[in-house]
Amino acid sequence: MKIADLYVRVSTDEQADKGYSQRDQEERLRKYCEINDIQVRKVIYEDHSAKTFDRPAWAKLLIDLRKYRGQSDLVIFTKWDRFSRNAGDAYHMISTLRRLGIDPQAVEQPLDLSIPENKMMLAFYLAAPEVENDRRALNVFHGMRRAKKEGRVMGYAPIGYVNKISEAGKKHIAITDKEGSIMKWAFTELAQEVYNTEQIWKMAQSKGLKCSKNTFWMAIRNPVYCGKVFVPKYKDEESSLVQGQHEALISEEMFYQVQDILDGRKKVQRTKILVDPELPLRGFLLCPRCHKLLTGSASKGRSTYYYYYHCTSQCGFRHKAPEMNEEIVREIKKHVSPIGELKLYRELIVKFYKDKTKGYNSEIQQTRQQLDELNVRLSKARDLLLAGDIDANDYRTIKSEIESKINRLEAKLTSSLKPNANIEEVLDNALINVAQLDTLYSQGTVNQKRKIIGSIFPEKLTFDGVGYRTTKVNEALVLLSLFSNKLRGKKNGTNQSFDDLSRDVRVKGLEPSHREAPDPKSGVSTNFTTPAGI
Repeated sequence: MKIADLYVRVSTDEQADKGYSQRDQEERLRKYCEINDIQVRKVIYEDHSAKTFDRPAWAKLLIDLRKYRGQSDLVIFTKWDRFSRNAGDAYHMISTLRRLGIDPQAVEQPLDLSIPENKMMLAFYLAAPEVENDRRALNVFHGMRRAKKEGRVMGYAPIGYVNKISEAGKKHIAITDKEGSIMKWAFTELAQEVYNTEQIWKMAQSKGLKCSKNTFWMAIRNPVYCGKVFVPKYKDEESSLVQGQHEALISEEMFYQVQDILDGRKKVQRTKILVDPELPLRGFLLCPRCHKLLTGSASKGRSTYYYYYHCTSQCGFRHKAPEMNEEIVREIKKHVSPIGELKLYRELIVKFYKDKTKGYNSEIQQTRQQLDELNVRLSKARDLLLAGDIDANDYRTIKSEIESKINRLEAKLTSSLKPNANIEEVLDNALINVAQLDTLYSQGTVNQKRKIIGSIFPEKLTFDGVGYRTTKVNEALVLLSLFSNKLRGKKNGTNQSFDDLSRDVRVKGLEPSHREAPDPKSGVSTNFTTPAGI
């Protein structure tokens, strides 16, 4: 009596589309063994694709057949497509099994492989499912490519979007509230060129974004966020970007700006500083003795930590961090202006802005002219290709370079054509913040504190033990201060500048004092000198 192992394989799509099931296959195989007096040794269940033999259950079966050689004579399955859908791999596996003394057999497509002519039928049985597989894969590929050309995002939605189905049954992606806002924030931070990609990824994680660093890197490279869909190169068709059917998260101009930064087209020097909340000034302070950059650290006391800013050189400068942190708040308060004075300043800025933006059409006209020139160049290249002066490869290279420039200019033009920003609303928010800079600093996070310090003081600060010395303050705040002083003017006829006072006025001291006395002859008063105090 022969001994057989029953191999039952079904994948999820086959079970759904064709009605295959493991139970049905097993019943037919057992019935075949019963009729032909074959003993069943074991049943192997598989749920992986037959494109390759890299399947867990099959690998275990092969190890078992090699280990216990001679305990099985047959491997039985219903059809040859259950065994394999790749003719090359199937022939190799059949040779391996026959070397082990095992004969593979399909009960519904029986073949005696000892007869040479039956190998022609075996080739047909193996090739037919492979062709069917390839055709199905090709249909899926072309369908997905056509959908991408129509602007649809295929597969899983990127971070910040979610897959949805409309009432009409059409699939699309939509922006999520939480992750979408975080990704928009991440692009904005990248465009500002302050932090590097890894720092922004970590900050995004602290805001609630859940993704790996590699996933985040791939996301910020994805044009889906600016409303575009990438169609990859295929045969003679070049890769391209098409307008998507989904809502854009950021503008095209911002997306290309971020790509330029990531590609290194803009050389950005970023400082990597790990900031302790108790040491927000780290990286902004210079040593008053040796003028090197101060660092900060904590010293362990009996029951708590004590924070200090200190120099790493031999000068030995060291000062308590809480005192320096409190003093910076007083320093910031010096540059806070009353909201009443800022209102007039706001009106002047609005007037100046409106005067300056009158001629913005000239930039739009220049961008359109550049687009026209690039389109003419592309048309000339097409004419040269038709005339046979350049080959197809040269034309594709020229076309790809020109289209890349056209995409960027079109993004710039689209951004320029958007309605002007409401400068008055922006100014209102900005001036309110300026009027309470010290409060915003005191109540802000460590990153917000560092941004405020960096915006007010473009150069490093020096703490001399009493207060801060700085060589430069933000020019906008300087102008605000001058403007406020002009508004206040003089009080009670006094001059606020000591430089304008006369230098001829003398201070009383040990010098003789002068008194007037009447002349004895004329009766007219004259000056005479007596020692002080007489």
